[in-house]
Amino acid sequence: MNHALPDVAFLHELADAADKETLPRFRSGLNLHVGSKPKEGFRFDPVTDADREAERVMRAIINERYPSHSIMGEEFGTTGNGPLQWVLDPVDGTRPFLCGLPVWGTLIGLTVEGRGQMGMMGQPFTGERFWADGKQAWRSGPQGSGVMTTRKGLPLNQAILHTTSPEPIARTPDVNFAALHSATLMTRYGGECYAMAMLAAGQIDLCLEYALQPYDIVAFVPIVEQAGGVVTTLAGDRPEAGGRILASGCPRLHDEALKILNS
Repeated sequence: MNHALPDVAFLHELADAADKETLPRFRSGLNLHVGSKPKEGFRFDPVTDADREAERVMRAIINERYPSHSIMGEEFGTTGNGPLQWVLDPVDGTRPFLCGLPVWGTLIGLTVEGRGQMGMMGQPFTGERFWADGKQAWRSGPQGSGVMTTRKGLPLNQAILHTTSPEPIARTPDVNFAALHSATLMTRYGGECYAMAMLAAGQIDLCLEYALQPYDIVAFVPIVEQAGGVVTTLAGDRPEAGGRILASGCPRLHDEALKILNS
């Protein structure tokens, strides 16, 4: 069954609303009422007023405009049901948000019957957005706007690998990170969701994450795919449910990297 997708302007409307809640709180010195949620493998998984209020306003807009759509959000769970579901992470990268590092972003994804079709990452401090409209991936920011295309054609030994944190590596010996690290040109850490946007923009070649939730990845599935890249679990399955995830700018590199990680 075909389902009509919202106009991409609606994604920007949601991002605009979230920006009004997140940006005034970033590097502000305000009391953000920081709490911590339980998360396997982490002593501290912060949540702030910015997370809660940005999700609240996005939910209100979606419920008013598309009351039949379901919503899954990091802060307030899942409401509604049906074939179209919005998947929201109001501040992906709350740790760097608290540190004043602008590698966090607001993630807005739309799935149709469980498959990511549209997505948006907004970074209001840098004035950048990265989105997928159902057909192509786009970016806008201080350097202008245009279609995004992933980088292809590089050999693995010239590829740039990113993973957000080195902490899971020692805890996950069945993932052969050391071999992939050795096979690539360099490995960088700490880029959070901004690194995934840079993969879609052709700056990074491989992004490996060990324990994503749906709201961490759904927005990026269409962004990366519609830019020409590939996103799967390490088992090679669809990534929308999260878990151990590899995103690659080049399908050939993706296959090579999966073989190494699973070796």
